[in-house]
Amino acid sequence: MHPFLALDLGAESGRGMLGFLEDGKFRLEEIHRFINGPVKVGDSLFWDVLRMWSEIKASIRLAIQKYGGLQGIGVDTWGVDFALLGRGDILLGNPYHYRDKRTNGMLEEAFRRVPKEKIYFRTGIQFIQLNTLYQLLAMRVENSPLLDIAETFLMMPDLFNFWLTGIKANEFSIATTSQFYNPLIGDWDRELLEEMDIPHHFLQRIVSSGTILGEILPSVGEEVGQQGIPVIAVSCHDTGSAVAAAPAEGDDWAYISAGTWMLMGVEIKEPIINQRSFELNFTNEGGVGGTFRFLKNIMGLWLIQESRRTWANRGEEYSYSELTKMAENARPFCAILEPDHTSFLPPGDMPARIADFCRKTGQEPPQTKGEFVRCALESLALKCKWVLDRLEEMLGRQLSRIHIFGGGSQNTLLCQFIADATDRIVMAGPVEATATGNALVQALALGYIKSHEEMREIIRNSFEVIPYEPAHTAEWDDAYERFLKIMESVQ
Repeated sequence: MHPFLALDLGAESGRGMLGFLEDGKFRLEEIHRFINGPVKVGDSLFWDVLRMWSEIKASIRLAIQKYGGLQGIGVDTWGVDFALLGRGDILLGNPYHYRDKRTNGMLEEAFRRVPKEKIYFRTGIQFIQLNTLYQLLAMRVENSPLLDIAETFLMMPDLFNFWLTGIKANEFSIATTSQFYNPLIGDWDRELLEEMDIPHHFLQRIVSSGTILGEILPSVGEEVGQQGIPVIAVSCHDTGSAVAAAPAEGDDWAYISAGTWMLMGVEIKEPIINQRSFELNFTNEGGVGGTFRFLKNIMGLWLIQESRRTWANRGEEYSYSELTKMAENARPFCAILEPDHTSFLPPGDMPARIADFCRKTGQEPPQTKGEFVRCALESLALKCKWVLDRLEEMLGRQLSRIHIFGGGSQNTLLCQFIADATDRIVMAGPVEATATGNALVQALALGYIKSHEEMREIIRNSFEVIPYEPAHTAEWDDAYERFLKIMESVQ
């Protein structure tokens, strides 16, 4: 059986991953890896979109050359970013990267136009300035002519799907991250956009996760060496694909999709949109089978990735394993961060920002690289405890375990810290959850798997999951009290 190709475009790298389904088990093989970072032009950050398109085709071509053909293709990446097409389907400018600073101040501008509470109760999506809604609002405030001449709006994976097939559609899971999808009506909230003075004539139909869009275009087939490959709109939001691959049973579990961002939540059948979820700024994002991911975004390993990049720019190169080892031997709880503080969002000198945050909150900054990394990891674990407590409050029930997957699940220190902070068993794996979910949703769409439950059983039978038992101590309780005070002081 030919493999499924999962094209996973992550914040640091893109991967072409081949998924093989054989005798009720699943395995992955990397066929192509490439750098995927923002490109800075002047003061703006953009996608390197044409190079990504070239790398996507290279991944397809390499897979066909090695295995003679593909069963299907699926593309996933992070949420919120988009492209606009004009007459003749011409790309109108380089798509912006969500960390671009043009959305600074756009939350306040949005609330001047539409009350904050109204936006939340129509969308159920948390307020982060990088959301698509505020990117479009920034274009309107700047009087960008592109909004008026655009004929097509596509989120980034939708754009690549269109270039592969010639079919325009917005996939459900990625559409929900925009903050103008209304789950109560199951469609774009055009009324909200009108109140914001944002056009909506360019929005496309929304298709469910796992929709077979069509076959690759003949021109693409000629380039890659195979015609007629089905392209599936998987859960095109990478977290949606990752959560689909959670090796979980029952409903008493939470998940953490851990990478550049850490997204912590639960999988539910209907969105939770009420006064408390609004006050706590929790989000409802779409998933496979029409489910919703009720979750909170946490800044994640970005804190360490940017610190590592800053040190590398100074000629001090360290691997992630070396930095983790330094953290393991560093002084515990030397300082505590609110990982989601806005000062940590843009690219830049992260150690300097961490030190500045500590000084502003009356703490001595970390002194060594190990202390910087440990401080970040401990703070992420404490934020996970905060999120878990709020999830249980709003669900009205206890969650007995946490499944952590994605690249961050390889960080043994982080996994242990989360177990210690939350006093819950943490189950780590699979590492390549996003690519696994992507490929198996393709198999589900094409009829090789009969249900999502069968898909999760295959995952449990195919990957080792490592348990971390909590060693909860009074030290963690004391640190959490400090964390709550720091959160309150910076709000």
